[in-house]
Amino acid sequence: MKANIIRRIAAVAVAAIISAGSLVSAQNPKSVSILGDSYSTYENFVEPKSNISWYRKDRKKESTDVREVEKTWWHQLITENGYKLDRNNSYSGSTVCTTGYGKNDYTDRAFITRMDNLGNPDIILIFGATNDSWADSPIGEFVWSGWTKEQLKSFRPALTYMLSYMTDRYPNTEMLYIINDGLKPEITTSIVEACDHYGVPYVQLKDIDKTDGHPNIHGMRQITDQVAAALAK
Repeated sequence: MKANIIRRIAAVAVAAIISAGSLVSAQNPKSVSILGDSYSTYENFVEPKSNISWYRKDRKKESTDVREVEKTWWHQLITENGYKLDRNNSYSGSTVCTTGYGKNDYTDRAFITRMDNLGNPDIILIFGATNDSWADSPIGEFVWSGWTKEQLKSFRPALTYMLSYMTDRYPNTEMLYIINDGLKPEITTSIVEACDHYGVPYVQLKDIDKTDGHPNIHGMRQITDQVAAALAK
């Protein structure tokens, strides 16, 4: 009799602990920051405000049907999974390295320039390299330390510099590198190799529906689902 009472009390105590833990988790949702390019922008929802946004309400209908921030992949991911947004530092047309379209100097908008401005999140989502691929930025060779300004004009050195810095800058922070589909093979394989080297998980997007080279509503939904699945692993 006494043993049964003790077991019941223990069961109630365990249930109370689990319930309290769930309540604390709900009251303190994980925060998410995004380091991205046009795919992750929406006008007035990026920081700094001076960042250029591709997605906005006045974008021509033939370019995209994404005309509300709630339709973006990151907004859906955050709201549907109980996260909160810390900072979305995304910049349309930006490259990881400092060489952009027309071989112009993109230092002001490069991922390696913006990577220090992500707040203090629990999760960081890196979604970049699309423009390095489209702009024919120099690929370069892998460099794992002692980077020079000249080397950072090329994709591979800039990529390793970014991942090296971010894993040191944001300790105990969950990171995920989102790899767009349709990139140059050497861009994709370089991201995989660099992520493996620094222990950064990645997800390779598949068959994303796009209009004018950018995810439409269906494509945004696909990205949300694929990223959510990767984070759940």
